[in-house]
Amino acid sequence: MLNRVILIGRLTRDPELRYTPSGVAVTQFTLAVDRPFTSQGGEREADFIPVVTWRQLAETCANYLRKGRLTAVEGRIQVRNYENNEGKRVYVTEVIADNVRFLESNRESGGGGGGTQREEASFGGGNRSNNGGYSRGNQDPFSDDGKPIDISDDDLPF
Repeated sequence: MLNRVILIGRLTRDPELRYTPSGVAVTQFTLAVDRPFTSQGGEREADFIPVVTWRQLAETCANYLRKGRLTAVEGRIQVRNYENNEGKRVYVTEVIADNVRFLESNRESGGGGGGTQREEASFGGGNRSNNGGYSRGNQDPFSDDGKPIDISDDDLPF
């Protein structure tokens, strides 16, 4: 089974950082992702997708992401439910992000162009990189292509 999603969009508001009673950081934000077509009236439509990050990634997102910033999110879709105050079951679909890439910076470039400086920074959980989950630039995830991968049969899920 596979549950992976990759989204690129803009934040609709600044991320909300909270802590669980046990002290674990959790950040929530919404990503506006353009649909690949226009409506009958010729207008672009977007989907507004809730994203949740946990632990160090949550704190990093809360510190560096702001409303309107172009961001890439990689994670999994999760559906949860709860009973609201009126006793009705409410279903929530959200993306649990394990990798967030900041695709642009808020700083102005110092050069003659006067435009926005492009910055790519990736923050993720797990052991994606050997430098704490932070990487800059375009690193090809398939750069080892053609080399054998050492995987035992015990590591395979099927």
